[in-house]
This record gives sequence, structure tokens and C-alpha cells, in this order.
Amino acid sequence: MPTILVVDDEKNIRSTLTRALRLEGYATEEAENGAVALERLEAGDIDLVILDLQMPVLDGLQLLEAMARRPRPVPSLVLTAHGSIEKAVRAVRAGAFDFIEKPPSVERILLAVGNVLRYEGLREENLRLQEEVGLGAGILGSSRPMRDLMETVRRVAATDAGVLLLGENGTGKELIARALHAGSQRRHRPLVTLNCAAIPETLFESELFGHAKGAFTGATETRRGKFQLADGGTLFLDEIGEVPAALQPKMLRALESGEVERVGGQGPERVNARVIAATNRDPEAEVRAGRFREDLYYRLLVVPIRVPPLRERREDIAELAAAFLEAACRRNHARVKRLAPQAIALLEAHSWPGNVRELRNAMERVAILAGGEEIGPDPLEFLAGAIAGAAPATAAGGGALGAPEGPFDLAAELERRERAIILAVLERTRWRMSRAARELNLERSHLYKKLRALGIEKPSGD
Repeated sequence: MPTILVVDDEKNIRSTLTRALRLEGYATEEAENGAVALERLEAGDIDLVILDLQMPVLDGLQLLEAMARRPRPVPSLVLTAHGSIEKAVRAVRAGAFDFIEKPPSVERILLAVGNVLRYEGLREENLRLQEEVGLGAGILGSSRPMRDLMETVRRVAATDAGVLLLGENGTGKELIARALHAGSQRRHRPLVTLNCAAIPETLFESELFGHAKGAFTGATETRRGKFQLADGGTLFLDEIGEVPAALQPKMLRALESGEVERVGGQGPERVNARVIAATNRDPEAEVRAGRFREDLYYRLLVVPIRVPPLRERREDIAELAAAFLEAACRRNHARVKRLAPQAIALLEAHSWPGNVRELRNAMERVAILAGGEEIGPDPLEFLAGAIAGAAPATAAGGGALGAPEGPFDLAAELERRERAIILAVLERTRWRMSRAARELNLERSHLYKKLRALGIEKPSGD
């Protein structure tokens, strides 16, 4: 729930705005002048400031200037009296997102609040994706595998060819998909993404192709699917191997004919979307196992692009780690830190089973917990274990990672150890699923699937 700070020396205006914002589900705070607002901002957790320009002690322009000097700027909307438009323009130049004339219309305020929060959400998501594999002006990494990858991306982006991205979890496949879209002729049209692993099977068809009003219980209005939303642009289907078998023929038809039909619709609709798919599985093995249609696989496999794991591009680790550490320090309002040569050597020796995502998370942890300006090897000791802080289960008659004495069922033993590790992390994180998934280097949807497969249930009363 976003928290909005309303700053105005007129109590009636503060009360009117906070009441309207709370009715829309926002949390609110109030301040009667800029000085009080700055004190409240120091406590953190403010997502948006709505401020008046004319205030005692510290006026709106002075408050904006002070906010701009903070490590994490907070977006702002300015209230201005009629006839003070010139000041309002100055406020926008000083960093305000928009200005609204007083007395403020509640509808106008709510519209502006929604716009700025959506903008900030998109901006933060863009930053997250950039940091996923070190994208600044471009994707970081000068190793041979990355040079080859980016040359392939450059060549393929300019075409309309479908692409299948292959790579392990955490390698940055979504970022490569965004680079392909950004380099294409479709870059001015939408890039629509869908994580196929996160969609319940019963909703899959509606998510992809849309539905007509009344098509099923709860379908209170006609809705476009991802294919229609991506018309003229690019559709990125992550975890394509999770598409239910019953839906694969309809997806194949959409790819081959360029036509989709909504659930409960009256007929097909033409769409023109470039499809980029991604998977962390071996698609040929999935075809052999009968879990994925062979004709759909070959329809997707126009241009396959393999995204290399981090262990195959160790030359990039130091550059990526430095960029992630700097970004994490800035994001967490921590003093800027640097990695000592011994720490870099330790990072380069690690196997990184979670790939770039694991490296980014490790630097986040170091930025928050490590003291001093130079990071040596000690704060990175957690990398010695496969999972930070979770001791692997001990097999009977063997060491922590040793095999049991005599013949044993390997699959059952691996499942038992996996179950013990996941339970240890869940208990340590108090069953906070997002945090547990991050520590395990899993997508949250994958963690839920593992819990179901392993029969793990949250204890009653927790």
C-alpha cells in the first residue's frame, strides 16, 4: 500500500485530501510545513509527496530543493494557487511530477496520484531489470560469450523473426528479450510480458487470448489478452514450457495464422505480435517426454539464442559485482563500498548456481550488512555453502554432503535433502514466501510448486 505525505499549512485541505486518498486505499501522513515534512521523510516509507508552494518556515520550492538532495528522491505533486503558474513551472523544473491548481479537485488529484505511482513503478521495474545483468548504457560484460550474445541480439533484433531464449534461471533472459524489442522496428509499440509459470491453468486461455463478457463466472466485462495487448509490438512468454498441453494447439494456431479467439468470443481476431519465448528447460527433452508439442517447439525455434550462465563468463564477475554493489548501496542508502582483490577472487571462484540473480542478491546482502568502505573476503563467507545459512541435511552414515553407506535410492535422498533445505529456509524466514524464494534463488511460483511436490505445508497457527 503506497504511503502519501500531504504537506499544506491549511488543515482543511490536508483533511480533504487525506480522506479521499484513504478511501482509495492509500496510507497517508500529514505535515503543516516543509520543515515537518523533511523530518517525516527522514523516517522513510513515503512513496509520494503532495505539497503546497506557499507555506511558512520552509516553502514548497525550498522543500523540493531539499528533497532533491536526498539519497533517494521521492516523487512529488505540487498544489498552487491560481495566478502562481510561473512558480508551479519552476517547481516542475525542480523535480515535481505535476502541478494542480487550488482548490484541488479530488478527481484531478486521484488521477495525478495514479499516474505518478504507475510511472514510478515502471521506472523502478526498469531499474531492476537493468541491474539484473548490469544494464546501464548497455549490458555489462566484455567476455567472449557476452560479445557473441550481443552480436546475435543486434542482428536478430532488427528482424521480425520469433526467438527462443534458452538459459538457466537467473541468467537474464527477460533483459535480453527487452534488448531485442528495443532494437526492433516495434520498439515504439508495447512489449507485453507473461510469466507462464505464474498463471493458474484455469486462467491461462483468458490471459493469453482474452475473454468476452459473460464467458464464465466473474467475466463481467470484455477483456483483451496478452496477444491483443501486444498487437504491433512484442509478446515475451517466459517459462514457455509451463503452457498447459491443452492450450498448446491454440497457441500454435495463433503463431501460424496470426489469429486469436477470445474465450466466449464470436470469431477470430487478427493480431500482429512478434513472439519471444524463453525457457530454462531442455525443450527437446520436453518434446521427447510428451510434455511439449513438437510442432509448437519448431514453430518457436525460428532463432534460438542461448544466454550463457555466469560460470561461463567469469571475466565479467568483477565488473558485474561492482555495478551491483554500487546500485545496492544507493538503493539502501548505505555508504558506497568497494570490493578488495581478495573478495573479487572469492567471487570469481564461486560456481554461481543462481547465476547473475544470485550475484546481485549477494551484493545486496553485502551492501546492507558489511561495515567499512572496502569489502574483504570475510563478509562473503556465506558463499561457501550452496545456500546461505542453510546447513545441508546429513545422510545417515555419511558426512554433511557425503553419500550414505551401501546402496541407496539417489532420487529419494535428493528429495529428502531438498525438503530439509527448503524447510530450514522457510523456518528462518518465518514462512515469508517472497524472502524465502529470494534466498533459494527461485521464482516464487517455482517455490510454491516445490512445496506442493514435496508435500510441505505451513504449520497450523503460523
